[in-house]
Amino acid sequence: MSHAAIASLPFPVIDNSLAPGGIPIARLAARVGSTPFYVYDRAVLSQRMAALRAAVPARVRIHYSLKANPMPALVQHMAGLADGFDVSSAGELKIALDSTMPAGKISMTGPGKSEADLSRAVAAGVLIHLESARELERVARIGDRLGCMPRVALRVNPDFELKSSGMRMGGGAKPFGIDADQAPEVLRRIGAWGLDFHGLHIYSGSQCLRADAIVEAQAQAIALATRLAEHAPQPIRLLNIGGGFGVPYFPGESPLDLAPIGVSLARAVMDLQQSMPEATLALELGRYLVSEAGVYVSRVIDRKVSRGQVFLVADGGLHHHLAASGNLGQVIRKNYPVLIGNRVRSPHNETVSVTGPLCTPLDVLADRVTLPAADVGDFVVVLQSGAYGLSASPAAFLGHPTAEEVMV
Repeated sequence: MSHAAIASLPFPVIDNSLAPGGIPIARLAARVGSTPFYVYDRAVLSQRMAALRAAVPARVRIHYSLKANPMPALVQHMAGLADGFDVSSAGELKIALDSTMPAGKISMTGPGKSEADLSRAVAAGVLIHLESARELERVARIGDRLGCMPRVALRVNPDFELKSSGMRMGGGAKPFGIDADQAPEVLRRIGAWGLDFHGLHIYSGSQCLRADAIVEAQAQAIALATRLAEHAPQPIRLLNIGGGFGVPYFPGESPLDLAPIGVSLARAVMDLQQSMPEATLALELGRYLVSEAGVYVSRVIDRKVSRGQVFLVADGGLHHHLAASGNLGQVIRKNYPVLIGNRVRSPHNETVSVTGPLCTPLDVLADRVTLPAADVGDFVVVLQSGAYGLSASPAAFLGHPTAEEVMV
């Protein structure tokens, strides 16, 4: 990494060693007991949330989406920082309910909720984001069977998308939510069933680094919600406009500028007081809140040269960190930011490729990167690893041990 990149690290560097939570990597590895492992820094999580709250209006709720990282200790920490949780499975729901986040501040989304998922959600009293007319009827019947009133919101597939997003969740044909033109009829049916209707969920995309694109998508979401509110069976109490806030992973990418987003949201809050006075505006964020707080640490177990190219073979790889290997959504493989954790700065650098222990050419953590000269026993650290890491990776692939996860 460049000196400028090292200077911007969210973690301290002690005696040339990266120190998440103030603990140098070698000592942290001894504390964990083995490599590879993920480590998440509580202070960095808190700092990111504080910076976000300073940038957006106080009346905007910030929800944490567990799909980014469902590690229980991290979720418990986020319960003290976020205004609500969003889950996408019964497994995530259990983790959320086991935390100190009240059930009434948890919502469940996902296009394929099973009968068991919905029964658990209704019984727990969490807000269910309805994704189809059939799901609406299933939820209503479960409520009748359990003798409790389901709390619901409607997830809308908008007729627009988040421009420059890494993953488009709205616009066009999608399995997510109700198409905007069908939403009025489903809202009418929610009223006919007499369910406890709270509002709308409009999510158009993720991993966007352009503030202007996010501002435009948010404005379109609010305009759509205003039109749909005329068909709602009750006044809109919650308007979840998703997130889409991106984080920089690759060379040439810059951090998202929150300032114009905050200014736009301030105007939106004022406008909503007129058009939907009972509505609370919510952002649903995952990656943006946790990515920079986590690192993946593996140990070099071999060093070899093949036809002039240096390879560092580590004990961790794509089975723990699929995204860093370039096999989770990248069309053209790019390197995540990587450093030698116990040799952060060095006058002796070399071009190397870092591979994992798996018997496949896909198992590459870094390809032809410039790093301090390293050898067996040194630590390879992948930054920006707090989101979509272990839980988004094929941990059982080729039968290697899974990675530990710790909080500091």
